[in-house]
Amino acid sequence: MEGLIKGLIDVAIGHDDDNNNNNEQSAPQSRDERSRSTWAQVVTGEEDADRDGGDRGHDRRHGNDSNRRDNEKEGRSRREEEWEVEGSRISGQRQQGEYGSEHGYNRDQWAKKEGSEENNDGWETVHKKAPRKHHKVQVENWEGYKRPASEQNYSDEVEVGAELEPSEDELADFARACNKLWELDLNRLVPGQDYEIDCGEGKRVHGREDMAQASLFSWVNEDVFRKPTFSRFCSLLDNYNPDQGSKEVVTPEERQEQAAFIEEISRTAPIKYLHKYLSYKGVTSNDYQDFKRMLTSLWFDLYGRGGTSHSSSAFEHVFVGEIKQQGGQEVSGFHNWLQFYLEEAKGSVDYQGYIFPRRRGQFPDSETQLLTIQFEWNGVLKSVSSTLVGVSPEFELALYTLCFFLGGEDNHVELGPYPVNIKCYRLGNKIGSVFPVAES
Repeated sequence: MEGLIKGLIDVAIGHDDDNNNNNEQSAPQSRDERSRSTWAQVVTGEEDADRDGGDRGHDRRHGNDSNRRDNEKEGRSRREEEWEVEGSRISGQRQQGEYGSEHGYNRDQWAKKEGSEENNDGWETVHKKAPRKHHKVQVENWEGYKRPASEQNYSDEVEVGAELEPSEDELADFARACNKLWELDLNRLVPGQDYEIDCGEGKRVHGREDMAQASLFSWVNEDVFRKPTFSRFCSLLDNYNPDQGSKEVVTPEERQEQAAFIEEISRTAPIKYLHKYLSYKGVTSNDYQDFKRMLTSLWFDLYGRGGTSHSSSAFEHVFVGEIKQQGGQEVSGFHNWLQFYLEEAKGSVDYQGYIFPRRRGQFPDSETQLLTIQFEWNGVLKSVSSTLVGVSPEFELALYTLCFFLGGEDNHVELGPYPVNIKCYRLGNKIGSVFPVAES
């Protein structure tokens, strides 16, 4: 009798149909499973694991469909939290591939629309992430950065003292020079004082489950965006189309922004030290104006990527990020923490958790300033990415420029407490990509 009753209940609630549907839907392979960052194994040290990973690959495929359905539920939940950018072209989370005729940053106000949470009559969405806290970004000066560089106000020059002169040891050891740049980063932020992050839980690089219950950034102090180099850097981030196959159009105003940014960072200690170091090595002229023109060309000149001319630049790829369209969509580049914070605040980035470090027992926390993470940007997966958190724009640009001119593809250095490999890829005489890889 119990069996008969159980059978009638199963038919009534549709268990058999659910099982059939699950079987039918488990076959297709998701885009995420096909999309892999080419350097994922380098970051996580999974080369050996992949050679004997056939069984794990089967397990991943078996569980992929249920993960996809969970992600779809989470996506719907996230869209319920509408983020409105007043006075701009963006309202809420952008749909995949919908980038607008120009760019997507709001230069008037970043605000979460009040009352945007739907009333679900007391029902709570399962796996829904905690609501993002209100973020304010000081953007009132951004429009002024479009004026000619000669008409703008800049910070005072940093005092040129003995600490800015490369020592003999630093000139003899490229790695020492990289660490000197870390010491000279006077604008580097202090965790817990200037910002706070929540790393969530860890995962392997091929994992597709979302291990983060909240955003990566809990908050960033508003004063951070009043720092001149930070503010000018952020004003550049909206100048690009993330579609890697689209030609970039640089307006005269955007060129003014570029020149103003280079002028601003050229007054800081890391850039002054970089100039002295490169001039000692014969890489650049002793003339500081020539040096600034070289930096502008290196980072902002357009070149071809993905088969399309004038579609990319070192600045766009490394700091802003691009979305590959060939062979399945995939996020490429995107190694800057400020870009991550701003995109996360807008709802365009969904943090998925950190990638397990190579060495057991060494896990990131709220104090960590070198992270290896996984996230989605505009709905497209970045399976593994690394970024230095809280560092200044001038430090990153100086470090990566130094590695490009005087380093190789692998540059094993120490930045303060962090042993790191600065990976540097070249496209002829241009920076193809450059990013940090944690070595512990």
